[in-house]
Amino acid sequence: MWPRNNSLRQQGFTLIELIVVVAIVGVLARIAYASYTSSVAKSRRNAAQGCLMEQAQYLERIYTTNMSYASAALPAASAQQCQADLSTYYSFSLPAASLAASAFAVKASAIGTQATKDASCATMAVTQTGARTPSANCW
Repeated sequence: MWPRNNSLRQQGFTLIELIVVVAIVGVLARIAYASYTSSVAKSRRNAAQGCLMEQAQYLERIYTTNMSYASAALPAASAQQCQADLSTYYSFSLPAASLAASAFAVKASAIGTQATKDASCATMAVTQTGARTPSANCW
């Protein structure tokens, strides 16, 4: 007979232990990815807000020169870096209906994945008074 040595034990993981660990890692990865995509959508929204403020300042410079917003137009996307950077996520506009001699409203509308990820703030606007819409948790 062979001598028995109780000090030698089998080492390693069982299949059940390995499956449990993989399941836990999968759940954590799913939570982390959801948090990451939410954070990315929020940072794009913040960038769009900055771009809206830049466009509002541009229109204010036009008003100081001409004493009217009536002939104003937003610069082309190629002339404004923030607008070019966000062109796949936001569409910026200066609706003619909102443009008057003493008033304007610049709008940013979310498009593509940004519209689905950030539905509560899909359309943002800034007016000549500095009023921002929608105000709830977007600005």
